[in-house]
Amino acid sequence: MRFIPVVLALLAFTALAGDLPLRPSARLLQSRPDGLEVGRCVVYQENGGGNGASDTEYFVRGRVLVTRIETRRLAACPLVPGRGIDQYSRAEFNRLALAQPCVSSDAAAYDVQLGIVRLRVEDWETPHARRAANAGRLYRGTYLDRELKKDMEIELEADLLGACAS
Repeated sequence: MRFIPVVLALLAFTALAGDLPLRPSARLLQSRPDGLEVGRCVVYQENGGGNGASDTEYFVRGRVLVTRIETRRLAACPLVPGRGIDQYSRAEFNRLALAQPCVSSDAAAYDVQLGIVRLRVEDWETPHARRAANAGRLYRGTYLDRELKKDMEIELEADLLGACAS
């Protein structure tokens, strides 16, 4: 009968080992923050178009429609050989941003849980300078490859959002 505790411990370890890793966004949603309740105002912000010389805040502000935790396979990032991200075209940058989060190679792929927030867009401010084309998700009236429009819906990981200022 001494083997029963060992078997129980092994079963507990196996159950834990089968759990998928949680990204910070999933842990945030599990903690049930008040700021991400349906109907709350949230904001996604980027600073200065990525050049470090500007204090301008670019943003998309909207209302939470739904939150969920989903399982996603993290696949290899679509990198452009021989070029740094600062040399990417807008299309190349968007392809990489849409794949996020991603890993360095197909061999490193694994499943993970993400906390996703769907929001309805109310307002935005985006950079227009050419140097901002590969600096963030916001550029010339677009969120990645989609033109921003009032009441459109976008999805982001929960930890990329903040509460709107009062």
